[in-house]
Amino acid sequence: MTLSPVPKLDIQRSLNDLPLPLVYEGPCPGGQVGAAYVRWPDGHRSVLTRGPDVSHLLSVARAAGVPAPEYELVHASTVVQQLLPGTTARVPTARTVQSMIEINRRCRGVLAGRPDLPALRLHLREDGPGFCLHGSLRTYDARTRHLLDQVEEIGRAFPDTLEGDDLVHTDFHPENVLVDEAGNVTGVIDWDGATRGDADFDLFTLRFDLAHRAPALHVDVPGAVALVCWAHMSLRMVDWAIRHFTDSDVTVWLDIAGRLRPR
Repeated sequence: MTLSPVPKLDIQRSLNDLPLPLVYEGPCPGGQVGAAYVRWPDGHRSVLTRGPDVSHLLSVARAAGVPAPEYELVHASTVVQQLLPGTTARVPTARTVQSMIEINRRCRGVLAGRPDLPALRLHLREDGPGFCLHGSLRTYDARTRHLLDQVEEIGRAFPDTLEGDDLVHTDFHPENVLVDEAGNVTGVIDWDGATRGDADFDLFTLRFDLAHRAPALHVDVPGAVALVCWAHMSLRMVDWAIRHFTDSDVTVWLDIAGRLRPR
C-alpha cells in the first residue's frame, strides 16, 4: 500500500478561490498541514486554513468562556478565522497545562440535549478520514502490528463512538493553544475536528503530547474512558509518524504508547 502523507495547505490556490482579495503575509508557526497569516482590504489580519465549518461549535465554546476564534469567512473548504492574541506554547509550563485543564473544564456539559450532533468517532475498527489508518501499522513492522492487534481488540470490545455532553476539541495539545507571557492560555486554535463527546478525550490527548514534549508534566485521566482514548491516540500518533516522519519518530511513539497504556 502507499503510505501517503496528508497534503499541506495550498495557500495561493486557496487565496485565488476566495470571493474577495486577501493578501498573504506568511506561514503560521507549527502545525502539520498548514495555516497562513492574511490581511483583509481594511487592513486587519486573520488566519487562513482549511477545514469544515464548525462555527456553530465555536459559538458554544466562546459562550462557555473558551477563547476560541470567530470564523470571518468560510468558502468551500477554506476558512478565514480571527487572529487571537498570544504566542504558540511550544515549550509548555505547568501554568499552561493548568490553564488548559481549566479550559477543558469549561467545555463540559455545554452540548447537553444535542443528540443531533454526531459523537466522537474513535476509528478503532477501521480507518479514519486521513488519520488513524490501520494499514500503515499492519505493514510497517512487528511492533506496529502488535500495537494494531491491541487497538483492534479494544475496538471490538467497546463502541466506536465516545458519547458525552461535552465539547471535544480532539487535537488539544500545546501547539494548538496561544499563551501570554505568564503562560496563561489566550486562545485555542485548530478546531477542525471539534465534536460532541467526553472531554476526558482531550485530557488524554494532552497527556500523550506531554509525554513527548514535556515528560516532567503530567495530566491525570479517569479510568472510565482511558483505555479507548489510549487505543485511539496510539493508533493516531504511530500512523502519523509512519506517514510523515522518520523511523526514530515511530519508535518514540511506540515507546510512549507502551508506557501510557492503562493497567
